[in-house]
Amino acid sequence: MAMPVFQEYEPAGDCACQGCAQRRRSLARARAIPLRDGGHPAARGARRALVLATAAGVVLGGAGTGAAAVTAPAAGAVTADEDPPGSPQGGRAPLHGPKAGKPGTPGAPAAPGAVKRIDRATIINRAKLWLDAKVPYSMTEYWTDGYRQDCSGYISMAWNLGTNEWTGSLDTFATKITKDELLPGDMLLFHNPADPNKGSHVVLFGGWADQTRTHYIAYEQTKPNTRKLATPYGYWTNSTKYLPYRYNGITGGITPEAPAAGPKPTAPTAFPGAAKFGPGATNEYVEHLGRMLAERGGARFYPKGPSRTWTDADRLATQAFQRAQGWTGADADGLPGAQTWRLLVERQGKDIPPSVTAAPGPGGVRAYPGAAVFRPGASHEAVAALGRQLVKKGFGRYYTSGPGPRWGEADRRNVEAFQRAQGWRGAAANGYPGPETWRRLFA
Repeated sequence: MAMPVFQEYEPAGDCACQGCAQRRRSLARARAIPLRDGGHPAARGARRALVLATAAGVVLGGAGTGAAAVTAPAAGAVTADEDPPGSPQGGRAPLHGPKAGKPGTPGAPAAPGAVKRIDRATIINRAKLWLDAKVPYSMTEYWTDGYRQDCSGYISMAWNLGTNEWTGSLDTFATKITKDELLPGDMLLFHNPADPNKGSHVVLFGGWADQTRTHYIAYEQTKPNTRKLATPYGYWTNSTKYLPYRYNGITGGITPEAPAAGPKPTAPTAFPGAAKFGPGATNEYVEHLGRMLAERGGARFYPKGPSRTWTDADRLATQAFQRAQGWTGADADGLPGAQTWRLLVERQGKDIPPSVTAAPGPGGVRAYPGAAVFRPGASHEAVAALGRQLVKKGFGRYYTSGPGPRWGEADRRNVEAFQRAQGWRGAAANGYPGPETWRRLFA
């Protein structure tokens, strides 16, 4: 029996009732209160340990975070390649930063700790502690639980590593997996060893956002503070460089569906015949056609994802793919033939182009024309269409005239205002529309 697609995992201990929500808020406020600086250092450490242990016991409720160690990552000195100077995470460090290291060796990187067993529900619950507390992003500051307030410190905290890791070391605590194997509590990691300051980032996977598996719920530590947001796979930028990993200490909490008895069904490859497609058709081949077309650039035709029932979305997407091959007339009628099917199955031929001349999807979303259209001095009909949609959505305050087909600073500032209204910051709100900005404007 087909199971419903996973939307986002909500642990059973994360009750949404008013009492539990108040308890989480109270805990977040309590954890944000710094410990007093007076007294003997050992006493301060004892008080801090007591506060952290008490908070963990209240929120996590003993959800399987035992400290029993399993196989630890290979220990050894951190080489210059692993921890280059000026890395955005500052290299490995003990809890509460380098000053918490051994006397006489301030700033010395911490050795990798033992991998502690933890279940997925606990990982997500720990991630939500920072989300509820709105922990501000910082590459140099440490939150009251001892973890650095940047992206890798956030993963270190969620996985309960006991040390502050960085993007160049987190993979030593994990095993690389595939996209299809991703489950809540896994991570998506991009580490750029040539220049860690350029693009390196990591997020916690919280579950798929829709049945197309093109977007997922990402828990991440970013400016201005911790956030949870539906994110395109693998990320907004450098999407192909984000690799999925699974923490080596995972003990369960969420398990894949047990395989059904009998042989595993395979996707159809042979062309099933023209009778399987067209108005009134409902079968597995229609849905498989839609999925193949979505992967080849036709996702805009399926705002709710492909289905088993033939619709105008299937015809428009098929026609767009056929026209991308240079076919016209009866060869591009929107009904798949043997040649169309073969190109899709074998992943051959040309993808559906992101052009404004392509037919819009049934939801009225016109095709993204490409980033080159939105550059200073560029002139294109899509710029005027973008401007009109910005005005329609209430983001046209910087236009003194127009909008028109020539890209200008007024267009950029209006786009930036729209992007910030989505909750985006940094490079995601630079005023230059990408595919997701375009989709949201015209959706």
